[in-house]
Amino acid sequence: MGRGNAGELISQEQAFAVAEVMQALASPARVQILDRLLRSSCPVGELAAEVGMEQNTVSNHLRMLRHLGLVAGHREGRRVLYSLHDDHVATLIEQALTHVGHHRPAAASGAMTRRAG
Repeated sequence: MGRGNAGELISQEQAFAVAEVMQALASPARVQILDRLLRSSCPVGELAAEVGMEQNTVSNHLRMLRHLGLVAGHREGRRVLYSLHDDHVATLIEQALTHVGHHRPAAASGAMTRRAG
Protein backbone atom coordinates (compact mmCIF):
# COMPACT_ATOMS: atom_id res chain seq x y z
CA MET A 1 0.00 0.00 0.00
CA GLY A 2 2.44 2.63 -1.21
CA ARG A 3 1.74 6.32 -1.31
CA GLY A 4 2.03 6.63 -5.05
CA ASN A 5 3.18 10.07 -6.18
CA ALA A 6 4.63 12.23 -3.43
CA GLY A 7 2.16 15.05 -4.06
CA GLU A 8 -0.98 12.92 -3.98
CA LEU A 9 -3.17 12.27 -0.98
CA ILE A 10 -3.87 8.69 -0.05
CA SER A 11 -7.19 7.31 -1.19
CA GLN A 12 -10.15 6.96 1.14
CA GLU A 13 -9.68 3.19 1.00
CA GLN A 14 -6.04 3.52 2.09
CA ALA A 15 -6.98 6.00 4.81
CA PHE A 16 -9.61 3.60 6.12
CA ALA A 17 -7.14 0.68 6.16
CA VAL A 18 -4.52 2.73 8.02
CA ALA A 19 -7.12 4.00 10.49
CA GLU A 20 -8.23 0.42 11.13
CA VAL A 21 -4.66 -0.59 12.01
CA MET A 22 -4.18 2.50 14.18
CA GLN A 23 -7.45 1.76 15.95
CA ALA A 24 -6.16 -1.74 16.77
CA LEU A 25 -3.03 -0.12 18.21
CA ALA A 26 -5.19 2.12 20.41
CA SER A 27 -5.61 -0.80 22.83
CA PRO A 28 -2.88 -1.02 25.49
CA ALA A 29 -3.50 -4.78 25.71
CA ARG A 30 -2.85 -5.27 21.99
CA VAL A 31 0.25 -3.06 22.16
CA GLN A 32 1.56 -5.23 25.01
CA ILE A 33 0.91 -8.37 22.96
CA LEU A 34 2.72 -6.93 19.95
CA ASP A 35 5.58 -5.71 22.14
CA ARG A 36 6.01 -9.22 23.55
CA LEU A 37 5.97 -10.73 20.06
CA LEU A 38 8.82 -8.41 19.06
CA ARG A 39 11.11 -10.75 21.03
CA SER A 40 10.01 -14.12 19.67
CA SER A 41 7.12 -16.33 18.64
CA CYS A 42 5.13 -18.03 21.36
CA PRO A 43 1.90 -19.96 21.97
CA VAL A 44 -1.18 -18.17 23.27
CA GLY A 45 -0.92 -19.65 26.78
CA GLU A 46 2.64 -18.42 27.25
CA LEU A 47 1.74 -15.06 25.75
CA ALA A 48 -1.24 -14.70 28.11
CA ALA A 49 0.91 -15.51 31.15
CA GLU A 50 3.62 -13.04 30.13
CA VAL A 51 1.25 -10.13 29.51
CA GLY A 52 -0.92 -10.95 32.53
CA MET A 53 -4.21 -11.55 30.71
CA GLU A 54 -6.66 -14.42 30.47
CA GLN A 55 -5.95 -16.78 27.59
CA ASN A 56 -9.38 -16.25 25.98
CA THR A 57 -8.84 -12.46 26.10
CA VAL A 58 -5.46 -12.80 24.39
CA SER A 59 -7.01 -15.14 21.81
CA ASN A 60 -9.63 -12.51 20.98
CA HIS A 61 -6.97 -9.84 20.58
CA LEU A 62 -4.87 -12.16 18.41
CA ARG A 63 -7.88 -12.84 16.18
CA MET A 64 -8.23 -9.12 15.46
CA LEU A 65 -4.49 -8.64 14.99
CA ARG A 66 -4.40 -11.58 12.55
CA HIS A 67 -7.34 -10.15 10.61
CA LEU A 68 -5.43 -6.88 10.19
CA GLY A 69 -2.23 -8.64 9.12
CA LEU A 70 -0.27 -7.62 12.21
CA VAL A 71 0.35 -11.12 13.58
CA ALA A 72 0.52 -14.58 12.07
CA GLY A 73 -0.01 -17.98 13.58
CA HIS A 74 1.74 -21.12 12.44
CA ARG A 75 1.12 -24.63 13.67
CA GLU A 76 3.95 -26.45 15.38
CA GLY A 77 2.74 -29.89 16.36
CA ARG A 78 -0.42 -29.50 18.41
CA ARG A 79 0.04 -25.83 19.22
CA VAL A 80 -0.03 -22.58 17.30
CA LEU A 81 2.87 -20.18 17.66
CA TYR A 82 2.10 -16.51 17.14
CA SER A 83 4.56 -13.99 15.77
CA LEU A 84 4.57 -10.57 14.18
CA HIS A 85 3.44 -10.86 10.57
CA ASP A 86 6.62 -9.32 9.16
CA ASP A 87 9.37 -6.76 9.69
CA HIS A 88 7.01 -3.90 8.81
CA VAL A 89 4.96 -4.65 11.92
CA ALA A 90 8.10 -4.78 14.08
CA THR A 91 9.18 -1.42 12.65
CA LEU A 92 5.73 0.06 13.28
CA ILE A 93 5.78 -0.98 16.95
CA GLU A 94 9.41 0.08 17.46
CA GLN A 95 8.72 3.47 15.85
CA ALA A 96 5.67 3.98 18.06
CA LEU A 97 7.77 3.19 21.15
CA THR A 98 10.48 5.56 19.95
CA HIS A 99 7.91 8.29 19.34
CA VAL A 100 6.45 7.87 22.82
CA GLY A 101 9.98 7.91 24.24
CA HIS A 102 10.64 11.29 22.63
CA HIS A 103 7.39 12.83 23.83
CA ARG A 104 6.76 10.95 27.08
CA PRO A 105 10.06 9.55 28.33
CA ALA A 106 8.64 8.09 31.57
CA ALA A 107 5.94 6.10 29.72
CA ALA A 108 8.36 4.51 27.27
CA SER A 109 11.29 3.85 29.58
CA GLY A 110 9.97 0.47 30.74
CA ALA A 111 9.48 -0.86 27.21
CA MET A 112 12.78 0.51 25.96
CA THR A 113 14.65 -0.93 28.96
CA ARG A 114 13.04 -4.37 28.51
CA ARG A 115 14.05 -4.51 24.87
CA ALA A 116 17.64 -3.50 25.59
CA GLY A 117 18.05 -6.19 28.28
